[in-house]
Amino acid sequence: MNSKQRAYLKSLASTMNPIFQVGKASLTPEIVTAIDEALEKRELVKVSVLRNCIDDPRIIAEAIGERTHSEVVQVIGKKMIFYRPSKKDPKIELPK
Repeated sequence: MNSKQRAYLKSLASTMNPIFQVGKASLTPEIVTAIDEALEKRELVKVSVLRNCIDDPRIIAEAIGERTHSEVVQVIGKKMIFYRPSKKDPKIELPK
């Protein structure tokens, strides 16, 4: 993914609210499964890390990216953005 595509995805995600929150239990298999399903439907997902989570958001983002086979678009503070094109019905068209 190049910088132009990343910037485009960031602009799309800027108006989104996080749909998942990683809390004290950190990264559970249930959260990973839910994010995976949301990526298939939405392609672009924003996740936040709550204050009571002791793990580093960048490490959590890497783990989610690996487990869901998605691209980590951005990690700012405790907010993370993930992108993965849908296999069945791709909606987001990335610039070249």
